[in-house]
Amino acid sequence: MAKSELFRTKSVEQSMRDTDDPETRLNRNLGAIDLVVFGVGVIIGAGIFVLTGRAAATNAGPAIAISFLVAALACGLAALCYAEFASTVPVAGSAYTFSYATFGELIAWTIGWDLVLEFTVGAAALASGFSSYWNNLVQGTFLELPEHLRTAAGSGVVDIPAIVISLIVMWILVGGIKFSSRINQVVVAIKIAVVMLVIIAGIKFIDTQNWSPFVPPSASPESGESGWLKVPLIQTLLGLEPAVYGVAGVFAGAAIVFFAFIGFDVVATTAEETKNPQRNVPIGIFGSLAIVTLLYMAVSLVITGMQNYQDIDPDDGAPLATAFDAVGVTWMGDIISVGACIGLVVVVMILMLGQTRVAFAMARDGLLPRWLSATHPKHRTPHRITYVTGIAVAAISGFVDLSTLADLVNIGTLFAFVLVSVGVVILRRTRPDLTRGFTVPAATAVAVLAVIACVYLMLNLVGETWVRFLVWMALGFVVYFAYGRRHSLVGTRAAARAAEESSPPAP
Repeated sequence: MAKSELFRTKSVEQSMRDTDDPETRLNRNLGAIDLVVFGVGVIIGAGIFVLTGRAAATNAGPAIAISFLVAALACGLAALCYAEFASTVPVAGSAYTFSYATFGELIAWTIGWDLVLEFTVGAAALASGFSSYWNNLVQGTFLELPEHLRTAAGSGVVDIPAIVISLIVMWILVGGIKFSSRINQVVVAIKIAVVMLVIIAGIKFIDTQNWSPFVPPSASPESGESGWLKVPLIQTLLGLEPAVYGVAGVFAGAAIVFFAFIGFDVVATTAEETKNPQRNVPIGIFGSLAIVTLLYMAVSLVITGMQNYQDIDPDDGAPLATAFDAVGVTWMGDIISVGACIGLVVVVMILMLGQTRVAFAMARDGLLPRWLSATHPKHRTPHRITYVTGIAVAAISGFVDLSTLADLVNIGTLFAFVLVSVGVVILRRTRPDLTRGFTVPAATAVAVLAVIACVYLMLNLVGETWVRFLVWMALGFVVYFAYGRRHSLVGTRAAARAAEESSPPAP
């Protein structure tokens, strides 16, 4: 096998031509507002409704607000690179498509496989988060399920609510991108209203003593949390004593709540379905990221001010509702649960949307079976891959707990951000002639800072998350060499050209 086969690139021009194929063409229906709403819709999800309590209790304490800011800054650096790529190559597939144009096929496959992990497992994690709030909402009613049927954690066996919502979302996505966008706009309004209500209603219950100390002193982890698999990898690599809280805890908390910011790269996956993507995609990315960062920091300050971080149950799947229950305002807990249930449905929907577009692009390139890239004759949606994704998300969310899923999504997303950041610099040098709707200022410096920030956050994830990630990527290489490399359309076209050039001229 020639080395050049592994690093053959798909030109930007070929990527653009493929969007005109009538059998795999997508409709351009989305504007700037649609994209901002999509971004806000997916970002406001488990990060604020579910993971805030876990990260505050186990890692950062009240300084979880700083953890959100650290994660947002890392995302902001990567967002600059995403915006340039998406405005230059407005094609479905996000980082996968960008990598194909810069690094070559093997790296493109690697990042595509990584995005499958990010979006599919992310959707499953959010379905699990939905289930936590749903169970909190229906507790004591005829809708309450036995414990073994409502969660995959602890003594639970299967998460029925998570499975059901995954299949419902699958059906909605097949109905069309604009249909999905309209549903999203309504639900995002509800979610923002709930978040604002949490902030406004919670302010009067804040006890500033709960913020002291704001950064809890570093401490040894509780028993059962030792061993390199259970502590941040950076502690193992540098030979540091296992510890929680302190400055290190703030960064470890940032690595956990990073899950809350993965929405903006979903915006990039819809570039092929966007009107004037060179202008609207950057607006969607930066607009959504700015809005949610402010909301996240405010909510985290309110929650840790209402309830001492030491009293927060890290296994509580509904920390916002529980915080209000702790101060006797149970009706707010019910409102939050309703808003979270509605809101998390949309996050599941948008993450599944991102997954279907990435897999659609990979199938259109032949790296996955081509029949998966067919679009619905009426709705012009990639319905086949949507059905496959929906069933996979339902199966994963039904049998795997939230914390395991969230950490896997974080490491996969951070790895994608690293490659996109490097790719922007490479494409600047290899294709300076391309029209760029948005350009990263001081691109090399920004890319370097983005890589450093993302790698550092990756190292703050525990060892077992790295093991799972490496196993997943190894499986991806097996799939590529067994199927993708031999069915690549870029490779097929190159072979056809070579055969034509080597054939003797006709007499």
